[in-house]
Amino acid sequence: MNLGLLDWAIVAGLLAVLTAAAARTRRFSKSVSGFLAANRCAGRYLISVAFNMAQLGVITLVWYFQQNYDVGYTSIWWGLLEGPAMIVIALTGWVVYRFRRTRALTLAQFFEMRYSKRFRVFAGVVAFISGIINYGIFPGVGARFFIALAGLPEHFQLFGLTLATLPLVMAVLLGIALLLVFLGGQIAVMVTDFLQGIFAHMVFLAVILFLLIAIPWEHVAETLLSAPAAGESMVHPFRLQGEENFNVWYWVISVVVLFYGMRAWQGDQGYNAAARNAHEAQMANILNGWRFRVLMLITIVLPICVRTLMHHPEYAAQAAVVNDALAPLPTDALRSELRTPYATAVLLPAGLLGLFCAAMLAASISTHDTYLHSWGAIFVQDVILPFRKKPLSPRAHLALLRASICGVAVFAFCFSAWYEPSQYIAMFLALTGAVFVGGAGSAIIGGLYWKRGTTAAAWSAMVLGLTTSGFGIIVKQDFVGEWLAACAPGSLLAPLARCALRIHENPWITGQVMTFIAIAVSIGAYVLVSLLGPRREFDLDKLLHRGRYEVEEDRVEQGTEHASWLKKLGFTNEFSGRDKWVTFVTLSWPLFWTAVFLAGTAYNVVASVSDQTWLAWWRGWTWFVLGTGAVVMVWFTIGGFSNLRDMFRRLEAHRDDVTDDGRIRRE
Repeated sequence: MNLGLLDWAIVAGLLAVLTAAAARTRRFSKSVSGFLAANRCAGRYLISVAFNMAQLGVITLVWYFQQNYDVGYTSIWWGLLEGPAMIVIALTGWVVYRFRRTRALTLAQFFEMRYSKRFRVFAGVVAFISGIINYGIFPGVGARFFIALAGLPEHFQLFGLTLATLPLVMAVLLGIALLLVFLGGQIAVMVTDFLQGIFAHMVFLAVILFLLIAIPWEHVAETLLSAPAAGESMVHPFRLQGEENFNVWYWVISVVVLFYGMRAWQGDQGYNAAARNAHEAQMANILNGWRFRVLMLITIVLPICVRTLMHHPEYAAQAAVVNDALAPLPTDALRSELRTPYATAVLLPAGLLGLFCAAMLAASISTHDTYLHSWGAIFVQDVILPFRKKPLSPRAHLALLRASICGVAVFAFCFSAWYEPSQYIAMFLALTGAVFVGGAGSAIIGGLYWKRGTTAAAWSAMVLGLTTSGFGIIVKQDFVGEWLAACAPGSLLAPLARCALRIHENPWITGQVMTFIAIAVSIGAYVLVSLLGPRREFDLDKLLHRGRYEVEEDRVEQGTEHASWLKKLGFTNEFSGRDKWVTFVTLSWPLFWTAVFLAGTAYNVVASVSDQTWLAWWRGWTWFVLGTGAVVMVWFTIGGFSNLRDMFRRLEAHRDDVTDDGRIRRE
């Protein structure tokens, strides 16, 4: 076993704090809106920290550990393509602002408000099914990570019986998350995710600092400069011709998905309606960039240090220990998944290993409780509730929500126990996520921004996005490839089988590419059906509660009148002086790196830049981002605890509205 008494004490201490914090929220979540959306009382820093921690998760970290072990620093460079997109999204409040103004508790509730009840139910079913399949691998990935990190045996003895460790660890992880959700709903989820976010940020900074000091940069440099194959580089982003999965096009498509999929993925839907008002939701989205970019520094530093451990001759003895642990694993995908935890257990000393294990446990719990809450709520709110003629009592409604959440946990446990990793986690998540997002993005954007968007267009976009993504999921499975190869040449299905087989065997058609195809098909369908069908214009003012439809509770105190050029940049009168400064400082980060990206790309086009030059650049970049991360940690910790106090004051003063339960009441 890799963890000592001190390490286990740290893990136990974290769990005790989280349980106590969740218990404090219990009395505030006795209404449906409280359980689902924290009674819309959350502030920007609280949302930003908690939301980013919910998005992080062990599975996301493992995804990036796999990716960056293969491509090193090059992923960081092409990831800067997202900079301009982040600026535009932040300034305009793209989707986030308008969705909050609808006051919908779930995305599918918005779909009923904008389109129809039938579309709400259909979208709810698709979101739920694709979501729980996507989420289905989370418990297994997390449990395998902790088993490898802690050095737990594959089997253990209990009352004379030999039991597998994996199901037990999965059950423990899901059980902790269920406890937190049951205690306080979205309020408990948000409070505990916030505390876990602050803790994980501190730990990851400490781990990064230790690794950069403990492993000489000369060893890292020698490892990274030893390119694994022709056409690949770990430091030069313009030498990726041989990379099939995480190449330039992967990042270009990521930018498209960033715009198109805003608020489409419902795994964290509880946060979408939790802000005090639409402006606070927009400010939280502006601040998100700081947390996510800096926090994710761990996903590049740790993989390159692991790669150094595995390939540099100085660490041959430690690498042998890791290789011995990986050798019995049946697939390359599983070995890739577990390489980092096995190596991390070798790299980190006692105490720091316990802190890292606790931080990863925090990442696991934050995602589990958020996803359990989201998918369980979606099933009740958007699949069951629309069929009821009479509303449920708050007590019965909450009991049904908890039962649904428990059902999601049982499904995830069973799915993870059955699923065998056969591809990169990133590709599985991209494919399964695109089943819903591929069509939903068109319906969301068109519904919020285009009066001409029709119900028929939403149906067309969703169905085509679903079928295109579903086809991609099926055709990329190994067992399907075997069946396609064996398909009789003279059968009626032969032409389709040959086409599908080409897609299956083409390494460049990844889950990310199939996601892009689904998006393109969905957008085309939405626009064409809206334009070719009967001309109708929807009342967006009523949907967004603007003008005479404005809700007093959502009103924001207006600041001073801004200059016209500020309004064109997205600074409405809702922005106070402090808001403007926060926005300017925050957006200076992606703006600076966008300028660096454009200048660096242009220079590399006209000049030959060596790998050694790029390596020196990445060393400076790493220390610069690490220093920024320390400043951001202090800033967001202060702001987050201030928001936490304010949220509890608002919850104390809030008066529950039993009609605010997600049902649409027709006038």
